[in-house]
This record gives sequence, C-alpha cells and structure tokens, in this order.
Amino acid sequence: MNDHSPLDLAQDGIEQGKRLIRLSDDKGVSLAQRMANHFYRLTWRTPLHAMRLKGKYPLKLLAVPDDPIPGDARAGKALRAGYFLFRGMKQPIASLDFANPSLAPVFLDYIHSFRWLRDLATVATREQAAPIAEAIMRKWLAVHAEKPSEPAWRADNAGWRLLFWTAHAPFILSSTDLVYRSLVLNCIARTARHLDRSADKAQAGLPRLVAWGGIVTASLLIPGGGPRRIFGEAGLERTIGTAFHPDGGSVSRSPAAQLDGVMLLAMLKAVYDVRREAMPDFIQIAMSRAVAALLGITHGDGGLGSWQGGNAISDSLVEAVVAATGVRTRPLRQARDWGYQRLSAGQTVLLVDAAPPPVSHLAVAGCASTNAMEISDGPYRLVVNCGGAALAGGTIPEDLAQGLRTTAAHSTLVLADRNSTAILNDGTLGKGVTEVELERQELEQGSRLEISHDGYVRRLGFIHRRLLLMGSDGREVRGEDMLLPSGRRKHAATGFAVRFHLAPDVEPTLTADKQGALLRIQMGPLWQFRSGGGALAIEDSLWVDGDGRPHPTKQLVVTGETAAGGASIGWLLKRVG
Repeated sequence: MNDHSPLDLAQDGIEQGKRLIRLSDDKGVSLAQRMANHFYRLTWRTPLHAMRLKGKYPLKLLAVPDDPIPGDARAGKALRAGYFLFRGMKQPIASLDFANPSLAPVFLDYIHSFRWLRDLATVATREQAAPIAEAIMRKWLAVHAEKPSEPAWRADNAGWRLLFWTAHAPFILSSTDLVYRSLVLNCIARTARHLDRSADKAQAGLPRLVAWGGIVTASLLIPGGGPRRIFGEAGLERTIGTAFHPDGGSVSRSPAAQLDGVMLLAMLKAVYDVRREAMPDFIQIAMSRAVAALLGITHGDGGLGSWQGGNAISDSLVEAVVAATGVRTRPLRQARDWGYQRLSAGQTVLLVDAAPPPVSHLAVAGCASTNAMEISDGPYRLVVNCGGAALAGGTIPEDLAQGLRTTAAHSTLVLADRNSTAILNDGTLGKGVTEVELERQELEQGSRLEISHDGYVRRLGFIHRRLLLMGSDGREVRGEDMLLPSGRRKHAATGFAVRFHLAPDVEPTLTADKQGALLRIQMGPLWQFRSGGGALAIEDSLWVDGDGRPHPTKQLVVTGETAAGGASIGWLLKRVG
C-alpha cells in the first residue's frame, strides 16, 4: 500500500511517475553519444567512474514504483503489535539484536531483505507504518550501514532490499530528521555499488537474478544511472539465460523459486512503468515464458503443487503475482527442461515430476522425487506430495525437513526403502537419477504418459517405469508402475512400496477385499482406488500447507517384492460420485 501524495513525496525528494530525460538509450542519439556509452561500459565499476560521478548528482530517489503484490496480513499485524512473524516463527522487535541474531537463516533473510515492508503496507497507512518501519530501519542501519557482512549484504538480500526500499520509500523516508534521511539514501546508493561488484558472484539461479534486478532498479531510480542501466540490463539479460531454462522454468526446479523469479520480473516492470520507460524485450519474453511455466504446475484450485522442497502456495498469491506481470497465457503442459508434465481433462489435473533432481548448487532442498505425481479434482487436492523440505525452522524441524526430501515423502514407487537419488549427510544430492526417458501422446480417448528413470539401476539393478493414462473426461486415471531388470547386477528379490500421499481433506476407507479404497473428499467428490497387485494398506503421512505448517494426513501404500524378472503393479483412480 503506497498511501502518499505527490506533494508529500516532493518534500522527501521523491516524485512518483515523474517523466525525465533518458541518459543511455542509443536510439536516435549521435555517434558521439554512442561512443560515450561505450566508454561508460568500459569504466563502470572503476575508480575513474567514481571520480566522474563525485558531487555531480543530488542524493534522492527519482520515483517510487508501486509494489503490485499484496503481503501477508498476519505478518503485517504482527509488526504493528511489535514483533516479526514468519512461517510460524516470532521475534519481538524490541529485543532483536541485529548484530548477533539467533534466528533461522530463512527468518534472517526475511528481515534483511526488508520483504516485511510489503506485509506492513498491506495492513497500515503511511502514517501508521512509517514510525514502525523507521524504528526498525534505524536499528538495522546502526549495525549494518557501515559494516557489510553476510547474510545482510549477501547479493540476493541486497537486491531484494533495493526493490523493497524503493517501492516502500515513504515508510522509511518520512522522517524530518535530515541526518537519518541522508543515511538511508546513502545506504541505498551504497547497496547499489555493492551489487555492481558482487552480482556476478552470487549463487547461480534466482539469487543472481535478484542481484542484477537490484542493479537495474538502482539505475532507473537513482540519479546518474544511465551508465549503470547499460551495465545492468546487459547483466540481467545474461543472467536470465542461466536462471531460467529455455521453456521458462527455474533451473532450481523449485516452484517457490519460480514464483519469486516471476515476482522479481513483475517488480522490475513496475520500476520501468513508474519511470515511463520501455522495458527491454528480453524481460518481457522471459516473463511470458516464466508465467506459462508457473501456471503449468498449478492445480485446479490455482495453487502450486509440492515439489522440490516447496509447499502448497496459495492460489491468491499466485494469481496476484501473475496479474502483476500483465501476461495472459495458458499453462505450459510439456516442460522437458523445467521437468514437469501436466495432464488435464474435465476438472482433473495430473502433475508429474519427469526429470532428474536439480544440480545441488542450484537448489536449497532438492528432492529425490523423479516420477512422483499429484492429482487434483477442481478445487480439491486428492493425491499430493508431503512438501515443505525447504522450510526448515519454526514449524518444520531440521530433521523433519530432511525426511521430506526423500522419495518416500512423494507419491511414487520406492525400492528397498532407498531414495531414487541419494541424499548425502551434508544435505547435498548424490548419485541416482541421471537419465529420464519420456513419451507422451494426446489421443482422442485421453492422454498417455510413459516415463522411466535409472535411479535404482546402479545400486539395485532395476529401472522404474511409470505409465499414466487419463481419460478424456478426467474421471479416470490409470497407472502402472514397472520395475524392469537392467545392468549387470544380479537381480535379487527386493521389496518395494508404491505410495499415494493423500490431501488432508481426504478420508480413505479400505474395501472388504483390501485391494481398494474409497477416498471421500470433505465437501467434495468421491473417488475409488483399486490396486492390481501387492498388498494395500493405509498409513499415516503429513502435508505442509501454504503457510509452512504440517498437517497429519493418510497415504495409500501398495507393497510387494520383485522377482528376478522385475515386477508390475497396476492401479486405478476413478471418480464415482
């Protein structure tokens, strides 16, 4: 919420939407100016550039972009009550030691990124929010303004901080204390210079993308940003190519990272809009592809599925982020690079992880989830994954978070109680799935998807192949999980379990023959499950919701043992009411 008037902002040295002359657009400029632009590129981030700028531009912001995304109202109310609230974790503001905070890393990132300004803006006017934001800002500046250290000055936190500081500048620059305001503006400029030096050193993927987004934001909102804009847009274009696959999906394969990546591009769009500048085509193209990939992993309720450590993020947030981009597109059904397949018919949506886990250095909590699936019926989740592995701290203890990364925490086949890709003691991913074969057909009678992975070949000598068939009306999903002998390893009898984790509102009841179960969705439709092999049982499970809270639920488990020639387990999910 930006509750301010142009007059108020003019007193702060910030004018929203002011039209200014561009400094660095090569279109229609002279040869001399083009040569000057080339010179700026060569001297950027050097002492020569700093000398050229010294004393030339006043210390101010040129505009205040809108923040198009709503925040968390509960977190905003908590701030007004005197404490930070993040994923179930609380911290009183008054007792927070900014020099030595003993908080979970994700909580520290929330504070240092100043993302909480958005939450505060959701529930407070400028007059109500400014004293709270200024008090926190003063405490943060006292510790971190002159002593850059991590995680406060880590490149991605610094990038987010620039975006949120500028979007909510009236909250932190309403004071009549000129010394304080000068300190804030100096810190904004210093953050931009820090990113100039450190953006390319940030972790590949979303963190580096955010860092370059901060540089572009600074170039458009801090006076004298023409050369920085040339430098920043070039770096951003290069980074987009490494942060997203060609199909628009995040290289981390994390839906949460995908959502943040789209949100970053939407916030950059707001920065260009407030300066009435044309956004480069490469940003618009990347945003369109990223939105399609994001929509490709939404369920019938509009929320995200639980993949690669993420939780079931709500439909309202996804809808708000997509709306902020202005992109109108259909969900991406086949994303071979991004790694997710989407089958939909009638009200039924079937999502499948059809790729190896992400490379360890690109993922915070990569999961051994290849061949896992989720199913929803309109607004009702039916089959899910546990999710939440990336949310360690607060309501998700560290040991539970590690367990949520395992193959058994996903709706797929588990062989010999092993992960399809090893999860090492240090939390990184080890050997396992390296190759996934996929064949998809769209037929008049429905969709057919066949995928297989080699995660168990070297250790246990079997390929896991999963065949999925969805009828044209979406009322029936047939599946077959096959274990096929492969490699030179001796194929001994090995136990397996095919797991179907159920959403919290699903109540399963075994049939009399114990080869099937009725799945009653609270206030929703009735589904039937049938198994064509193995022993069927109902076991306890859990599911992490959009707020990062675990909920007890149930899972269907079909167990059996492979013969030397492998095994085949057929099953059916059918809507019966």
